[in-house]
Amino acid sequence: MDQEKVNIKAIIGLGNPGSQFSYNRHNIGFLVVDALADEYNGSWKKSDLLENAEINIDGKNIYLIKPQTFMNSSGKIAAWLKKKGIQLEEIIVVHDDLQRSFGKVTTRFGGSAQGHNGIKSIMTLFGSDFYHVRCGIGRPENKDDVAGYVLSNFAEGEIAVEKMIQEAQAEILKLI
Repeated sequence: MDQEKVNIKAIIGLGNPGSQFSYNRHNIGFLVVDALADEYNGSWKKSDLLENAEINIDGKNIYLIKPQTFMNSSGKIAAWLKKKGIQLEEIIVVHDDLQRSFGKVTTRFGGSAQGHNGIKSIMTLFGSDFYHVRCGIGRPENKDDVAGYVLSNFAEGEIAVEKMIQEAQAEILKLI
C-alpha cells in the first residue's frame, strides 16, 4: 500500500516495562522503537510515566516513546503528548496484533482496538485517529491461553522477529 508522507511527531511503541517483559510478544512495540533509537542515535530519558528519545529522520525531529504504565494504561501518556503540542493524527502507535499471522506487519489509520487493551486505553484518553503499525504475533488455539501467550517470550534469536522489526521500521519510514 502506498502511503502519503504525513507530519509524524511521535512514534509510540507499546509494551510493558521491566526486564522480565523485554522479549515478550506483547513488547514488540518497544523492540521496534528501540531499534529506531539505535539506528538514529536516540538516547532514552526516563520518567515515571514514559521513556522518550528524540531522533531526526530526514530533517524531522520525532519523539520515540515507551509508556512505563504497563500495557493496559498506555493512554496515560496522552497528557504528555498534548503538553508537547502533538496532535493525535501526528502519532504512530506500534503494537502486537493477535489477529495477524506471525510476522505480518500492516499499517492503518484509525480503526478499532480489536480487543487490544493498550490501544483501548489510548483511544479512551486521546481518541482513535492515529496511525497503527500492527505486528502480527499469531494467536494460540485456545482463547483462554491468550494472556499467557502475549506475555511469553519470542524464541531466542528467532530470525522472524528481527525481520518483523525491520518490516515495522520500513512501514514507519513510508509515513515519515
